[in-house]
Amino acid sequence: MPSPLASPATTEDPSFAELLAQRPQLTAHAQDGLCLEDVPLARIAAEVGTPTWVYSAGTLRRRFRALRDALAAAGLNSTIHYAMKANDNLAVAGLLAKEGAGADVVSEGELRAALAAGIPGNRIVFSGVGKTAAEIRLALEHDIFQLNAESAEEVETIAALAEGMGRRAPVAIRVNPDVDARTHAKITTGKAENKFGVAIADAAALYARMAALPGIRPIGIAVHIGSQITEGLSAYRVAYTKVADLVRELRARGLPVERVDGGGGLGIPYRDEIAPLPEALAGALAAGLGPLGLPVMIEPGRWIAGPAGVLLSRVVLHKRGATRRFAVLDAGMNDLMRPALYDAWHGLVPVAPHQFHAPLSPAEVVGPVCETGDTFARGRHLPELAPGDVMAFLDAGAYGAAMSSTYNARPLAAEVLVDGHRWAVVRSRQPVEDLLARQSVPDWLLG
Repeated sequence: MPSPLASPATTEDPSFAELLAQRPQLTAHAQDGLCLEDVPLARIAAEVGTPTWVYSAGTLRRRFRALRDALAAAGLNSTIHYAMKANDNLAVAGLLAKEGAGADVVSEGELRAALAAGIPGNRIVFSGVGKTAAEIRLALEHDIFQLNAESAEEVETIAALAEGMGRRAPVAIRVNPDVDARTHAKITTGKAENKFGVAIADAAALYARMAALPGIRPIGIAVHIGSQITEGLSAYRVAYTKVADLVRELRARGLPVERVDGGGGLGIPYRDEIAPLPEALAGALAAGLGPLGLPVMIEPGRWIAGPAGVLLSRVVLHKRGATRRFAVLDAGMNDLMRPALYDAWHGLVPVAPHQFHAPLSPAEVVGPVCETGDTFARGRHLPELAPGDVMAFLDAGAYGAAMSSTYNARPLAAEVLVDGHRWAVVRSRQPVEDLLARQSVPDWLLG
């Protein structure tokens, strides 16, 4: 069988060498095997166990700075608010806070996590269609930078709560521009049938209503059209043009507009996609919103955190089926939900050095969860695998650990941060006892 390091790739999927060539944070050493920065991943698997998420501090810094520099080079007065939903680990958010990032949050939990990570309220944006009264009050108590209102009903709720607290809430209207971002149907957010935002045709009237409410300080317009956008940036350009036209209409009515929120959604290459560079997004922002002369905000998550993370998983057993072979891992769909939820593709690379050069054959890569959907890859060309072998899922730093569950009573995995040659556990593995600690049986059943 051909070597996985052969070039060109021996299957339709990228080879191991091709995957690593596009990910400078990962290297294959002859003795240490797969390394993230300067740390052998086999060492982490041996000391922490599996499944374990591992994040590269250097990658987080490099990607944040690349985005920041692209915005500055485009002449934009901009701020970056990291989308906590992508990865809300305190070490990840805290590292980005030190780089100057703000946060985009969508729940009380994310707001408290951002604050705990060292991101002050005046750098936090609160988005989401279903903010509770308690969440709105908490946001106002912490003097957050901006609340993105997504309906007329929410505007009235915010106004009443803020007035009752003797405050004026800084509110932007999130508009729905009815733009198709050509991404997965479950992560598109800017089409008319989606639940997000206010129809752009109704936004000017609602903005005028906000200006008349004593509890609200109207500050701008926000837009977010989807996640994992890779098919060019025409959708961004269309959305930003519509937003710019709306801002001009508001100004013509004499209404104040302080800033524009351009959202996030810039995609990454998981397989062999040609993903846009941050310079392309910066260019779209500058072309569409730059002429307004207003500060611009963006809220990336996946683009910063996705490539920074891997998920380590150990082979439990290698099973020969009637027509195919199965590699059963100790990570399941409860750990990494994306393949089951979105049919998502993740690169899968062995950690041991000898397996980089071993013969390949198709394998089904599955987890232990009692669902047929607990399948990570079909027909993936991999070496022969034995119990105990460790595999690494690539580009797992976003929407991985954050979407994990304890389905099948499986505890949450550990998380590790690597920084050069240093590494530390930044979330310990959940003990099984925790799954039962908050449960109780009513007295009437105990007898």
